[in-house]
Amino acid sequence: MSVTAVVFDVGNVLYHWHPRYLYEKLIDDPAELARIVDIVMSDQWHWQLDAGWKFADLAPGLIEKYPEDADYIRAWGARFHESIGAPIDGIEAIVSELYARDVPLYGITNFPGEFWPPFRRREAAMFDRFRDVIVSGVEGIAKPDPAIFRLARERFHLNAGEGLFIDDSAANTRASEEQGFVGHHFRGAGALAQTLRRHGLIR
Repeated sequence: MSVTAVVFDVGNVLYHWHPRYLYEKLIDDPAELARIVDIVMSDQWHWQLDAGWKFADLAPGLIEKYPEDADYIRAWGARFHESIGAPIDGIEAIVSELYARDVPLYGITNFPGEFWPPFRRREAAMFDRFRDVIVSGVEGIAKPDPAIFRLARERFHLNAGEGLFIDDSAANTRASEEQGFVGHHFRGAGALAQTLRRHGLIR
């Protein structure tokens, strides 16, 4: 079975993403910035938003744990979009060529459900070329849970081996392969272009 469709992760594949992009606007001291990003607004805490929890439900508990950081915590809900940077270098050209060649484009992203609609509207020029995007916070399933890849294959109507899944997390690409995707561990647009050429999807 040959690859006929391309499925992108969003954060750090299509767009740069890191909590630091927001908090470096608010915090000058490097040690304090690292504490907020690594300890207070930790990956584990943010993963709960990706898995379907609402910010309004989680924030009070975090504020109770770190009351001196309440303003920084509230800023995450009000200014989440500022944690998303510019498109990854070279990725827009790849998406444009795939779209021009009528290759079906899809997405699977770990992303808080409540923050997805305004981001999707802001980046319509990118996502209007996608046929569908599965958002973990909407579905209540986050990568690398196998269920999100099974859902994607069903919703995107992909047989085993037909979808190339691109993610910056090796754990996620491995999980996708176990559910019938061809995985590509993203390390930059150049290496991705080589993979896409091998599959005959771009020139």
